Amino acid sequence: MSEEFVPLRSVLYMPSSNERALEKAKSIPCDALILDLEDAVAPDAKPAAREAACAAAASGEYGRRTLTIRVNSIGTEWHDADLVAAAQAGPDAVVVPKVGSAAEVRQLVSALEAAGAPDHTTLWAMVETPVAILDALDIARASERLSAFVLGTNDLVKELYAEHVPGRAPILPSLHQALLAGRAAGIAVLDGVYNDVSNVDGFLVECRQGRELGFDGKTLIHPGQVEGANQAFAPSEAAVEDARGILEAWEAGAGSGVVTYRGRMVENLHVESARRTLDIHQAIGELSG
Repeated sequence: MSEEFVPLRSVLYMPSSNERALEKAKSIPCDALILDLEDAVAPDAKPAAREAACAAAASGEYGRRTLTIRVNSIGTEWHDADLVAAAQAGPDAVVVPKVGSAAEVRQLVSALEAAGAPDHTTLWAMVETPVAILDALDIARASERLSAFVLGTNDLVKELYAEHVPGRAPILPSLHQALLAGRAAGIAVLDGVYNDVSNVDGFLVECRQGRELGFDGKTLIHPGQVEGANQAFAPSEAAVEDARGILEAWEAGAGSGVVTYRGRMVENLHVESARRTLDIHQAIGELSG
């Protein structure tokens, strides 16, 4: 993991048509924001929302949060204008719904660059259709400017004619496929939203499942979900202590060939995992500070 690692434990959608929401977002302790021009914005409000999101992204008033803009999908009447405006505003990333192929990724990257997107503005592709899941590896490898997958689990459930059930068994193979592709390509992978804002226990269970599966963080639809996601996707105190112990044992036993820690054999793969845990812990501390 590089020193440029940025935590993405909690990634909160905020409707860009709501001025109060954009102002409130400045004080919400999420790792990232998605300023939304798509689902959360009515058609007649989209031009004003576009202007508001771009002004927010260019304002520098959101601290160290990763700031992104979700444009309307390819083929809609708003997409082209959204993409040009977002590129010129220069957020950390532009989020595009329903990306279905490597060719679309290249098309989007070309459009961003033609519109003058700065080098730091990357592309986040939403993976939310059967064809995107089946072609996930090609999509993930399509451009170096693509830096994250965002799982659109609501659309995926709909497209599969599946049902929302605890444990998400109907879409687990799809989640695994997206994670495999993302890890193979070296990009971040963000879990989908949890719909029932009132069901805190269910949300926390799904956060824990996402962390155990390997997601970097979770997309959220309500500020009340931020704290739970931050905790779920951060290394625990015990994990941090364990990681430090593994590294200390490894360094102390350099050249011995075999190292043990608390009765467990330590190999290079354990050392890499321990370093990743500590890198995440440090990056979270720097973000919070």
